[in-house]
Amino acid sequence: MKHILTLLAALLLAPLAGLHAAEIILTAPLDYQVIQRMSRTVGEVRIRGTFADAGVAKAIFETRMFTEKSDGPWQKLAVRVSGESFEGTSKEVAGGWYRLQVRALQDGKIVGDATVEHVGIGEVFVVAGQSNSANHGETKQNTQTKRVAAFDGHRWRLADDPQPGASGMGGSFMPPFGDAVVQRFNVPVGFIACGIGATSVREWLPKGATFPYPPTIESRVTQLPDGSWESNGEAFANFVARMKQAGPHGFRAVLWHQGESDANQKDAARTLPGNLYREYLERVIRESRREIGWDAPWFVAQVSYHVPGDEASPDIRKAQASLWRDGPALEGPDSDALKGALREANGQGVHFSDVGLQEHAAKWAEKVCPWIESQEKTSQ
Repeated sequence: MKHILTLLAALLLAPLAGLHAAEIILTAPLDYQVIQRMSRTVGEVRIRGTFADAGVAKAIFETRMFTEKSDGPWQKLAVRVSGESFEGTSKEVAGGWYRLQVRALQDGKIVGDATVEHVGIGEVFVVAGQSNSANHGETKQNTQTKRVAAFDGHRWRLADDPQPGASGMGGSFMPPFGDAVVQRFNVPVGFIACGIGATSVREWLPKGATFPYPPTIESRVTQLPDGSWESNGEAFANFVARMKQAGPHGFRAVLWHQGESDANQKDAARTLPGNLYREYLERVIRESRREIGWDAPWFVAQVSYHVPGDEASPDIRKAQASLWRDGPALEGPDSDALKGALREANGQGVHFSDVGLQEHAAKWAEKVCPWIESQEKTSQ
């Protein structure tokens, strides 16, 4: 009888045991998210979430960021509360992976808490263009530092190929490039990959933009009654939406690698003259900046290589270089110079081989890392 009474008491009290704590669910930051740092040493972490008990709105919120080697101090978090949702920002030291804890206290007692296991404050890049900006390399690459992550629009994960959000199922330059940045600056790196294989710059124009001749692939363009063509805006809209998800100044730069599908096409009428390439890419840059509400830096690579014997388009290369000279963009790597064993199929293809992807990454690092260092000096 005594055992029965004890069991009944336990069953009756069990539901009450959890009433002291309200569940907190964090919607930001996400696990493995990388947040763009504001300066060499500091980043601002936006913390958002919901709680099950409306009474927590009266609670004091605290956060801390810590690693396996050191515990960070608890800091008060000023929050804005709307219904069962809350939001606040916390300035934190650049680095990671950090473990983030958030807790709510009433009368000195914890009434709710939540944890995100991996949060980084470092460098974030948007990568766009065609196949060599996406997942069409010969061999999949993996992050060796395990401090490089990728965002698919919904969640973050380690940036092992293929990169989420870009076309193709093969390799990319992003894991080794990310590792190079990690090693240079000792902060995590995040990628928002948007590249689409075989695309012309015409396909990246905003909806309704017109041009006299179509690209080789017509799935993202439409012919008008007067014989001209227009972009359906699909690639541009997705590109802008992905950038907006990062928020204002939420990434360091756009890395643009595209040009093969505008250079030296088999149907000469579909080859884009350099002056129009320059005009159209500058429009993509200008209007994407207007859409996201800030002047995001762009790096534009020199890109026009196809196969041995068709290794460059001077016209397209000149157009890409003119963007650096005149200011809309910064100088990216000359990937046309990567030939032979650096290309797939024993040097016979347009995409990069295993060693080619690593060399492509190194060339991006040569251009981007010194520029980041210059930005650090001006932001201190």
